[in-house]
Amino acid sequence: MITGKARVAGVIGWPVGHSRSPRLHGFWLARHGIDGAYVPLAVAPEALERALAALPALGLAGVNVTVPHKEHALARMDALTERARRIGAVNTILCQSDGRLLGDNTDGFGFLENLRQRRPDWRAGHGPAVVLGAGGAARAVCASLLEAGCPALTLVNRDQGRARALAEALAAWSPVPITLATWDEAPRVLGGAALLVNTTSLGMVGQPPLDLDLRGLAPSALVTDIVYAPLETPLLARARALGLATVDGLGMLLHQGRPGFEAWFGVAPEVDDALRAAVLAEP
Repeated sequence: MITGKARVAGVIGWPVGHSRSPRLHGFWLARHGIDGAYVPLAVAPEALERALAALPALGLAGVNVTVPHKEHALARMDALTERARRIGAVNTILCQSDGRLLGDNTDGFGFLENLRQRRPDWRAGHGPAVVLGAGGAARAVCASLLEAGCPALTLVNRDQGRARALAEALAAWSPVPITLATWDEAPRVLGGAALLVNTTSLGMVGQPPLDLDLRGLAPSALVTDIVYAPLETPLLARARALGLATVDGLGMLLHQGRPGFEAWFGVAPEVDDALRAAVLAEP
């Protein structure tokens, strides 16, 4: 039951109809019997500044921010958390009591919490990581790994200029060695990796497959993919066939929602199998 005292949050994107965040937060609202709502807000790029400015006036507790607004929203915040500043993008906004907007980024948090939940024995310090991609998702993943104690990082990307820019941004605050590799060099750099992460859209439904020879990975290596549609991507299926440990990308989505939900609705939610099933269910 929603009353006039309901707390309201939502997700801003363009388009936004594909977002599973309303289902995620709606599940938590129902589970905890909270007088609140979480709604999709389709905001075109040219309307982003006006939409953000209106959030406090409309009484919203805050919003999530998704494609294509994450980087553009950063410059429109009144204050930023350190992790949002390091990642260079915002995915969670808190409307403060004085009307100011606080921008945060919980993508890296969600990535690490997913690995920790699905593979409790995993530690970032176990060895070097190889990250495929150099976009916004890669930035959040790399920042979280460096903060968690990853001893070395290799970025594999077709556009070496973009990878170099990401490496330089990370090196501005982290002393951890970061190297670059082309896609053709990827099989060679896998040999010393304790973790392989795909942050590209390759392997996603409707996208080209991710074609990568994984036989160079050590038997102890962990392979994870932030893509969750399909839940088991071709990369994860190939890794599993080789006997490697794998973690799918759904948990990253689920865990990244936890800090915002707690800030907006006052309850610390849990990620469990019932939530996974609810978010994956067809409309």
